[in-house]
Amino acid sequence: MFSMETALGLIEILEKVPEELKDPFKEFFKLVNREIGERLTKKDFEVFQERFEAFVERTEENFARVWQAINELAEAQKRTEERLNELAEAQRRTEERLNELAEAQKRTEERLNELAEAQRETERILQGALKRLDRVEERLEGLSNTVGYTLENRSYKALPRILADYGLTVEGRLLRRYVKLGKKERQINIYGHGRRHGERVLIVGESKVRPSKKEISRFERLCELLSQKEGLSVFKIFVAHDFPPAIEEELRRREILPVWSYDLE
Repeated sequence: MFSMETALGLIEILEKVPEELKDPFKEFFKLVNREIGERLTKKDFEVFQERFEAFVERTEENFARVWQAINELAEAQKRTEERLNELAEAQRRTEERLNELAEAQKRTEERLNELAEAQRETERILQGALKRLDRVEERLEGLSNTVGYTLENRSYKALPRILADYGLTVEGRLLRRYVKLGKKERQINIYGHGRRHGERVLIVGESKVRPSKKEISRFERLCELLSQKEGLSVFKIFVAHDFPPAIEEELRRREILPVWSYDLE
């Protein structure tokens, strides 16, 4: 049996034991008390008591480390949950932003569809306008051709008389003619031959309502090609209803005779 002093010591030890281990320790003390009463001497019990106290101390240290680890895990779990909450919040904001972007994309696509439809409508209107413009150009071209042909027809009759004032005698008739230059056939408004100062020359003329410098340059290149083709000098004429002063001066500078339409009467 335990002495009073030993019993008190064991009680003190029992109070230090964690609550969940107290019942097993009580049962253990009862068993030890019975065994001591039967087998152990006082000295053996003192040795046992010292070892038991060391065991309890180690147990408490182990429990302390376990609880510390548990507390650290709990703290880590807390931080993990906080981080997860932060990530969840970030995910929520991301989803909201994605929804905003999806909505913006939807509006953009709707706007693009509207613009595409407006573009198609614009193209339709433009095509209609171009067709009307083509008809206008055809009419203007027809009108221009009518004026041009009328001017040319009058030129064929009147030019021999006018050219005689410049020492040029027309051979045969002046006429409208197509001439092949390279791979293309070119229409010559006024075409014929004549003699000037005993030299046979090629007579080439152009008829316009109002010539431009660009048309003059083009006509001059045409005369050069015809001169090379026939091996003759070219007497150049430009018949028009109107010659602005700068254009008439340019014609004379290039040795092209300007003939006013009223001189054909």
